Amino acid sequence: MFKVVKRKELAPIEFEIFVEAPRIANKAKPGQFVILRIDEYGERIPLTVVDVDPEAGLVRLIFQVIGKSTAQLSKVMEGESLADVVGPLGKPTDIENFGTVMLVGGGVGIAALFPIVKGLKEAGNRVITILGAKTKDLLILRDECQEYSDELILMTDDGSIGQKGLVTQAMEEVFGREDIHTAWAIGPSIMMKFCTITAQKHDVPIYVSLNPIMIDGTGMCGGCRVTVADSIKFACVDGPEFLGEEVDWDEFISRMQQYRPEEMQANEIYEKQVSNNG
Repeated sequence: MFKVVKRKELAPIEFEIFVEAPRIANKAKPGQFVILRIDEYGERIPLTVVDVDPEAGLVRLIFQVIGKSTAQLSKVMEGESLADVVGPLGKPTDIENFGTVMLVGGGVGIAALFPIVKGLKEAGNRVITILGAKTKDLLILRDECQEYSDELILMTDDGSIGQKGLVTQAMEEVFGREDIHTAWAIGPSIMMKFCTITAQKHDVPIYVSLNPIMIDGTGMCGGCRVTVADSIKFACVDGPEFLGEEVDWDEFISRMQQYRPEEMQANEIYEKQVSNNG
């Protein structure tokens, strides 16, 4: 059993929990994730490791309520326990001193971006972070990202904080004045697609973190298969991080829409916004 020692509502339908998992806390690196079950009958839920406290043996997880299992997870209170927490899983991010780097996060994807922001800053990089969300209330981890960023740019669809517009607009502005060595983008699939297109225009490699349907997390079920560089890869063991320009975005987005129909409307809106902004 894995005890939840702290729980907090960060934003509407977005929650943070700290779980006692000493061995994971001692091993997890930026970019990796865990799979948890609330109880013995529960669905397996993959969540990125946002941060760790090895001394206290704690793992920090952030999730968004999007279905029955995450809704149930949001009701687990401090002092209660989870049946299983398995990890760390996946390949960690390649952290080194590249020079000047750009990191772009959207929505709940900011939770997965933060450990990479922190790791790259601690490695000595000049870190420029761009965060985007629909509105101010959904723009999580602003203070934490600010702490580990040399520059933080905030973008919201409604202009309630920062600039009104898309993260790709901020990327273009930064590319116009900075020599960026490498970039990362984590968020909705449609956002990562257009971040990739934007980075390609400036010949800058960009890494993305893919979040397909995942069951076992060990490459056995094949549910998380994605096409990368014209080959079948499994996000759980080959990723979740891949070079954006090598991802078959049309296939990936199409598969995501099959499992999450609400993404179709969101994708159409994003496509229209990008078109309107040139």
